[in-house]
Amino acid sequence: MQMKTCIAALAGFVFALLPAVAAATKDVPYIPTPEEVAVAMLELAGVAPGDHVIDLGSGDGRIVITAAKRFGANATGVEIDPELLARSRELAKRSGVGDKVKFVDQDLFKADLGPATVITLYLMPDVNLKLRASLLALKAGTRIVSHKWDMGDWMPDRTVTVHTQGTRPGTQRSSNIHLWVVPMDVDALWCGEGNATGTRMQLAQTHQRASGSLANVRGVHYIEADIAGNRMRSTKGDGELAFVAKDDVLHLGEATGPFALLKGASFTRSCCGNCY
Repeated sequence: MQMKTCIAALAGFVFALLPAVAAATKDVPYIPTPEEVAVAMLELAGVAPGDHVIDLGSGDGRIVITAAKRFGANATGVEIDPELLARSRELAKRSGVGDKVKFVDQDLFKADLGPATVITLYLMPDVNLKLRASLLALKAGTRIVSHKWDMGDWMPDRTVTVHTQGTRPGTQRSSNIHLWVVPMDVDALWCGEGNATGTRMQLAQTHQRASGSLANVRGVHYIEADIAGNRMRSTKGDGELAFVAKDDVLHLGEATGPFALLKGASFTRSCCGNCY
């Protein structure tokens, strides 16, 4: 009798969990990406040999396989559905790219995204937003492409529309795909070196936009800048500036107007809130 009671209790516990499990699997429903859209996503990201593509929620593996077969990249698919994983591995084997791709059974929120140079997504709006902080923390220059859904107030660097065959003969459907390039982190006080010694650059950043000022004995000049990967350019303020970051140092390669004398200077991130 006691054993029957325990079994009944366990069964009740399992059935109680079923709605939560079902809800979790519906967070990202499986909707295959049309082949034309998959190719366009990889083209928009500029995928090439030497890239490592990670597809989050890889479904039947078509983006991963296309990245390897058509673009020569290494690629990883992250998926939790065992049937889709099995299908992906079989399709990769048939396509002859088994040595360039892999599929992992893993929660996409726990996946190691560090090796990626390109990340592809066809998830849901709320899932994209939950991933956003992790994506922004990736190495500057990492390209992210999402089919259909955006990233809230992190605006895409580029959006293109792909037209595909509709479900009925003679009809078309349109798919928007969005590209982001992870911007470097410049939200800090930067201290000039070399011919910029004594110059302070204070920047505040929102995603791929930064604003602030350059200040030295000659005065204060305001700047507004666009950031793309490890490059930052300001053309909207008192003069034109073009920086390239390397090893957390900003190198000023171009400078015009009131900044002309600073050309060739370097700026390092302040560790203690001042430059002296």
